[in-house]
Amino acid sequence: MKPIPLPEKALKLGKNLIIADLHLGYEISMAREGFYLPRVFQEVVESLKNLIEKEKPKRLIINGDLKHSFIPEWREREELRAFFENINPLVNEIVLIKGNHDVGVGWVKKFGVDVLDELEVGEWKLVHGHKLVEGEKFIIGHEHPAIRIRDEVGATIKTPAFLIGERLIVVPAFSPWAYGNDVFREVVSPFMHAIKEDFRVLVPLEEELLDFGRLSKLSEILKII
Repeated sequence: MKPIPLPEKALKLGKNLIIADLHLGYEISMAREGFYLPRVFQEVVESLKNLIEKEKPKRLIINGDLKHSFIPEWREREELRAFFENINPLVNEIVLIKGNHDVGVGWVKKFGVDVLDELEVGEWKLVHGHKLVEGEKFIIGHEHPAIRIRDEVGATIKTPAFLIGERLIVVPAFSPWAYGNDVFREVVSPFMHAIKEDFRVLVPLEEELLDFGRLSKLSEILKII
């Protein structure tokens, strides 16, 4: 099975649809700290429903960080409940691979969700990416990969990106709040340090993917402009 990146910041692998880093409840967590953000829960759910209806996978795999807060609270639980009530009827199976934010998430099993530390699909091992495990080829989240593009007058924009390698694929965050980690400045996943690859950089843009070529070449170009 060959992994197929999709413009919707998801990866298709056979009959599996893979997304990562939804960080549901992010606005709730920020409000607790005094920062009030517009709720995007419905936008996330509708985006995922449209994607499932388009791709028709049998299994949805959430590759870590389904939720955001390290401190579980009832409002976050209600958001997760509403999420699975919307998505469950659309697929045969849902798997959650636990991420570092998924503290105390085992209760979602009552919605028929399989909660795992890792999952093998064909030759690929799916893990969230916050800690190393043994294996040969991996699909991870956690990194929230992004690149920062600068135009001729110096204006910059940071955009999510797929990093596609032979042994490692890094999926961008599905959450619209996860603006991304500029991979030219810092990487956070230990997989990015352990597996050195000259990744292809694919940038999702509306209904297409823009191929920005190899990471090494792109780094040279961005230094020039």
